[in-house]
Amino acid sequence: MGRIVLQAFITLDGVVQGGGGPEEDPSGDFPYGGWALDWDAEHDDGSDDSLVLDWESRTEALLLGRTTYDIWARSWGVWDEDAPGLEGELTRRYNRVPKYVVSRTVTELGWQNSFLLGPDVADEVARLRDEIDGEIRIWGSTELVRTLAAADLIDEYRLMVYPLVLGTGKKLFPDGFPHQRLTLESTRPLASGVLVNVYRRG
Repeated sequence: MGRIVLQAFITLDGVVQGGGGPEEDPSGDFPYGGWALDWDAEHDDGSDDSLVLDWESRTEALLLGRTTYDIWARSWGVWDEDAPGLEGELTRRYNRVPKYVVSRTVTELGWQNSFLLGPDVADEVARLRDEIDGEIRIWGSTELVRTLAAADLIDEYRLMVYPLVLGTGKKLFPDGFPHQRLTLESTRPLASGVLVNVYRRG
């Protein structure tokens, strides 16, 4: 049986939108695209890469909403697998693992090993968790996260908390998010000033 693990770059005020670059998710005229990338460029000496590689070495499948899938397919889906360091390692990994996508509008997926889930998302994801041995990783996909949380299907929240307050943007836990009772499994400060908190279902 697998475990569904959400990973997110998140600010102190709960924003998860557009951390990877200015064009990643500019919806709602979000003005701070690339905030996580900018912080890492200024504060990270590269020593934190081993943590991400360790996490992603356990990824046996990806679970993505349509917007996140589109972003990833345009990046990890086309980047060079032979690139040095973290980029090449993750590109190889993400190309090979199955990617399960939730969408009401998309009918075809171009990125290799990508599969559309049916309309009953909670049942489909519960089936995947029974069938896949290992971690099923969610990145981003705030609407999907809310749906799965309502069905009590998220086993772990891995949050990389950046010491930033943006004051605007999509939040991981907006008003109306399903009630959750979590247990703090671990906390770890990184050299960049980011705090890694891991929570599991209580």
